[in-house]
This record gives sequence, C-alpha cells and structure tokens, in this order.
Amino acid sequence: MTELVPETTGPFPTRASNRSMVSGLVVSFVVHALLLAGLSLIVFKAPLAQLQMIVDSVLTDERAQEEFHNEVEQSTIAVDTINDVAGDIASSGISTGGGAGGPAIAQYKLDEAGSLQVPTVKVNISNINLPGLNMISQDLGASQVTGDIGRVVEGYGAALGQMTQELVRLMREQKVLVVWLFDESESMKDDQKEIRERFYKVYEELGLVQKSDSRLKVSDEMLLTSVLSFGEKVNEHTPKPTSNVEEIKKAIDKIRIDESGIENTCSAIQAAVTKYRDTARSQRRKLVIIVVTDESGDDGKNVEETIDVCKRMKAPVYVLGHYSVFGYPYAHVHWVDPKYGLHHWIRINRGPETPEPECLQFDGLHHRWDVFSSGFGPYEQVRIAKQTGGIFFMLPGNEENLSGAGTNEKRKFDLLDMREYTPDLTSRQAYIKDRMEHKFREAQWQVVAALNPHTDDKLNMQQHHYSVDPATFDRQGEETFKRALRAMSMLNDQARVLDSVKRMRDKETSQRWRANYDLMHGQLLAFRVRLFQLLLSLDQHRKQRPVPKNPMNNCWDIHRVKELLEPDKEQIRQTKVDFDELKKQNETAKKELQAVIENHPQTPWARRAQWELDSGFAMKFVEVYRNPNYDKINDIKIPKQ
Repeated sequence: MTELVPETTGPFPTRASNRSMVSGLVVSFVVHALLLAGLSLIVFKAPLAQLQMIVDSVLTDERAQEEFHNEVEQSTIAVDTINDVAGDIASSGISTGGGAGGPAIAQYKLDEAGSLQVPTVKVNISNINLPGLNMISQDLGASQVTGDIGRVVEGYGAALGQMTQELVRLMREQKVLVVWLFDESESMKDDQKEIRERFYKVYEELGLVQKSDSRLKVSDEMLLTSVLSFGEKVNEHTPKPTSNVEEIKKAIDKIRIDESGIENTCSAIQAAVTKYRDTARSQRRKLVIIVVTDESGDDGKNVEETIDVCKRMKAPVYVLGHYSVFGYPYAHVHWVDPKYGLHHWIRINRGPETPEPECLQFDGLHHRWDVFSSGFGPYEQVRIAKQTGGIFFMLPGNEENLSGAGTNEKRKFDLLDMREYTPDLTSRQAYIKDRMEHKFREAQWQVVAALNPHTDDKLNMQQHHYSVDPATFDRQGEETFKRALRAMSMLNDQARVLDSVKRMRDKETSQRWRANYDLMHGQLLAFRVRLFQLLLSLDQHRKQRPVPKNPMNNCWDIHRVKELLEPDKEQIRQTKVDFDELKKQNETAKKELQAVIENHPQTPWARRAQWELDSGFAMKFVEVYRNPNYDKINDIKIPKQ
C-alpha cells in the first residue's frame, strides 16, 4: 500500500491548514497571574512531577569481533566454469532460528526507580482507546527445506551471475523452465532496464558451460524463460516460454507501471506456479521462479499458502530484493512533480525483517521516517526463498530515491556481527505462540503495540509548518500540547511495563530480544526528555511571539537539536523541574543509548542508538519557507509505488 505525503521540508510534513483546530479544551489552560489571558492557551496549568526515572546501565562484557563477509562482487564477463554449490551450502552458516541461542552477556542492571507522574492538566487519559495487543495473523505451518536467507551482492550483474550458477546446477539434473516476475512499480523501471541489458550474460555463460559440460546437451533447449509482471494483478509478456534472448528483452520492455500502487507478491508467485506447472510437468522441466522487486508486498498474510504451493511443485523461489527497514514496515520514496517542481514522499512497504515488528514504531514525535537497514530482507520474501530452496539476493542499499534518516548510511552489516541477531523465520503463527510463552518478549511487543502511531493517530504530533499567524499558532500549539502530554503519560506507562521484566533480561537466550529491550528502554527515556522539551518550546514560543527574521519565511518548524532549552523561572515554578534535573535526565538517556552501541556493536540497534544521540533530545523552533503551491496539488497526478 502507498501513502502520499506531499510536503517540502522532509520527514513528517504537515500543512498547517489541515491541522485540526480544537477549541473545546481551552478551559484546560487557565490564565496565569504573570501572563495575559490571551497568551494562556498552552501554558502549564499545574506542576509536572519531577522526571525521576533514573536508570543505571552497566554493560561490561564485550564480544570479540572478527571479519566475515558473504558478498558477491560485481562481474560482467562471461565465464565458462560454474560453481554448482547449492544455496544453503554456499551460505554463511547463519542460524535461522531467530537468535534463540548465543552466549549470555553481562546483566543489564536497571535500578528501581519511580516514573514521571501524569501532569495535572485536564486531559482525560482513561477514555482514550489504545490499539489492541492481540493483532495476530493466521498462517499455516510448514516444514523447512534448504534455502539461503540472504546473499549479499553488489548489483544485478553479480546477482544474475549467481543465478546462472543456480540454473546450471539445476540443469545438470533436468531441463528448466524459469519464470521471471517483475514488480510493476514505477521505482522498478531502472532496475528492469538494467536486468534487460544483462540477460545476455546469463545465456552466454550457459552456452559456454553447455559446450564444456558433458552433462548438458547443447542441442536441447535446456532452459526456457517466461516473463510476467505483477502489481495488483499478474500480466504475461511472453506468448510461450522461449530461449530467445531478444524475445525476452522485448517482453521486459512491455512491462507497464501499475497505477494501483498494490504489489501482491505472494499471489503473483502462486499464479506463476499454477500457470506453468502443467507445462513443466509435461516437458519434465524444473520450474523456477525469480522475483524482482524493491518492496515487501501487500499480501504477506498469504506467505504460508504460497510456500505450500511452491513446495508441492518443488519450485524454488529466488528473490532479487532489497534490505528491509529495521523493525519497521515502511519506507518513503522521494518524488518531484513535473508541474510545480514540488517534493513529495510516497510511502512503500519495505519490511520488517521479522514476522511482526519488534522495535518502536514511534520516534518521540510521530511515526518513524527513517530507512535504517535491518541487515536482512523482508520477512515474507526471505521465508519463501528459504522454505522453497531458493535464495534471497540482497541488492545494494544505495537507493537515491529513498528519503529519511539512514538514507546515506552504509546498509550492509558483517554477517558475523549479525549471526547472533538473525530474525526468527518460522511461521507467524509459531512466532507469536513462542513470543507469548516468553514474558520478557511479550512485554516488549505490548510496548510496541501500545506506542504505534499507525493505529493511534494522536501519537502523531505536528513537527512542520506551524503558522506565523498568532491565532493559528495558538490552535496548532494547543493540539500539539495536549498530544504531547498524553504521549508522555503513555511513555511512563510503557516504561513501567519494561521495568517489570528487567530482571528477566540476563536469562533471555536471544541476543536479538536483549538488543530490542536495551534500545527500547533507552528510547523511552530519551523520548520523555524530547516531549518535555517540546512542551517548553511551545510555551516559550507562545509567550515570546517571535517574528521570522527573513520576510520570505512563512512558517515555523520544530527541529531536534542537542542543546537543551532551559526552562524559565515560571516554567520551573509550574513544573518543579529545574535545568539541573533536566540535564540529569538527558544524561541518563544518553548513557543507556551509548550502552546499546557498546554492547551490540556493528548492528542496526547500535546504528539507531547513535542516530538518536546525534539528533539530540532538545527541541527548537526554526523559521522556514513553505511553497504555497502545495495547496494546489489536487491537479497533480501522484504516482503510486
């Protein structure tokens, strides 16, 4: 599924004109003795309890680091010798049981502490419905067969070279019918073009191998190819399977963009197997499916059914895909419209790497906008490849059209560093059952589900495009203020959930779940400081009424910065939180996140913790310019990925 976010200044853009203007709770913000009545909308009414949740992190045991790579280098030269090692034998030997084992590390010592109490502003927390915690997908079980959960390649050339090896290995046993399934997203057009130009290499190498390998008959059409594409539906581009390279290229040229924005990957794989199984059986050919896509798909609920269909036909599925976003289902693709030259962000499915997300979906202000790599492919695609005996090829992460934090980060991880953090690739049904049997893991899932802005929109707070008009700013600020107070209360509740299972951390057998806990706990502390800073910023901005220095700038953004905003005397009196206490809480959060970096080095958890530290937990209003043409975007045809 796709989500259009049409704005100009980066993640979570929100037009001021579209913000909900809530006036019913103005009475909650009573006039101060020191403030004018018209300035009282977003001022603290009563003291906030001190931020007293102090957590001492002690992480001493370090893992020895070694160099280990499982990468396939780029190659464009045809070779006449092929390594016919099967997928799983050629893999890195990484366990696929979800990191259930691994050596225990030092106990993560968390001192008993209190928590930030609910502010006494009139916001009725008890009447707010939190998202359900029992959202589970119904999947059928399936036994495992040999497959490769992830082979890192430097590009399509290297991936096609590896596919040549796989095809030759299969052709030594019997003739092969390979079906290519191309994603019809607009973002895939360049990928299709590159593959089209490189098809010659596959067939050239196969021809050379046939001449030198006595087990392959030169005269036989050992390999036939069909080309299909998919979006919401499946389209065929070859009238019948062919061995003619030019026909294959022409078929790829016929692929059009599916404007629905839907990628039914599982349904497409099932349709391909169903369509060609009779042909493969009658000609005694091995049916092979190759999926080329940059998304995780919209019908992942059908993953077990897809595996079952492929297994019955003994059809391995190979996927030429990309890294999934770390612990998050979505990424955002940048697009510039040709009419106004405006920047837009389109949401695509790009993860997670696990059956269900194991990381926070909330970033302290709203839903996540980052694209940090998980080091693995999307769960459904990797599971299908492994269960059917195929390979998931992880293509380079340098995707220029992705937007958000982590876009320019190195997207690969050494596989030895990640061996103890391998995702659980069992069925969703088995995964959920196992998680529910482990109180330590289930508590983390409860926190993830409760703090999910995709199911609880009030966790999304405005970050961009506050109005320079005082009256409009008051309405926007009031709504953000109320949401921030509510979010702080929820963070306190979920911090208590994590604290209730902290004694179980050193007994947890999965390094992955330990890392999830460590990062999540540090983030909750950091996000509380961030939200408190947001409240201070709103209050001070409202009282000071600054005017943009540049007359061209027409709105305000909230930026994340490292330097804490110091509360004024009135705010200290109101909240009972002085600057020293605020700095102490800031340092506590930083220490926990730094401990994640030190105890889970060279992993996505460490990278995310570093980004949080680099971003800072303070908030500051900055004047910006918003193009008024964004109000005219209804006449723009926005592509769907």
